[in-house]
Amino acid sequence: MSYLPGKFVWFEHHSSDSARAARFYEALFGWRTETMPMGGQPYSMIMNGNNGIGGYGKSAAGAPNRWMAYLSVDNVDASFAAARSAGAQALMPPTDFGPVGRGATLADPTGAVFSLWKSADGDRPDPAKTATGEWAWNELWTSYPSRALAFYEGTFGFSHDTMDMGPGGTYTMLKKDGVSRGGIARSVNPDAASMWLPYVEVGDCDETAARAGRNGGRVLSAPADIPGVGRFAIVADPLGVAIAMLRSNERAV
Repeated sequence: MSYLPGKFVWFEHHSSDSARAARFYEALFGWRTETMPMGGQPYSMIMNGNNGIGGYGKSAAGAPNRWMAYLSVDNVDASFAAARSAGAQALMPPTDFGPVGRGATLADPTGAVFSLWKSADGDRPDPAKTATGEWAWNELWTSYPSRALAFYEGTFGFSHDTMDMGPGGTYTMLKKDGVSRGGIARSVNPDAASMWLPYVEVGDCDETAARAGRNGGRVLSAPADIPGVGRFAIVADPLGVAIAMLRSNERAV
């Protein structure tokens, strides 16, 4: 088994209506859902082809609907303690999940919620190119990018590069062992809650964004080009949860 600490290895959609969410994403990205046992309870797993890439779950009482990103770490308990010491809020202590792994959930010092994860089966290796329907990127939107960067670098050993986005300000790329694993961007709305925004690789960004609108979603950011990267858009699903899509310049079939 091999591990890739610093990689976001799993994403869960937490909402009040998992069945509705699943129908939307199956139509949008061609995903399908398989049910598997998890600690005596059924778990709805998102499948992209033959690969399990995430799941659907019910939002905790009082919690907003959201996508939950899972960060691979060497040791869940040690990382959880380090995050707490660095100002993160504990939402779920380190917990074993049957035979599949161990996890914990936190809100970082800017308020963005994420989970730690150590799989019992190792992490899937990085592909040479990201296939359609797979996770392409993960991006933290926050009004406190400097605070977020200090936390993720100090707690999880990330380094970073920056890009000048012109009027959009500076974009920060989190790197681990020389590999870019995610980004930090300043929220357009300073009053918006901090959140992690996942990106899915698509074959046609414009058509996929239009399909989201036809199936009960809303286009939040119309398709646009990112020079040197590809074409992206951001939509909200029928449960109000934001997700981004990317047609990268060098895309796998």
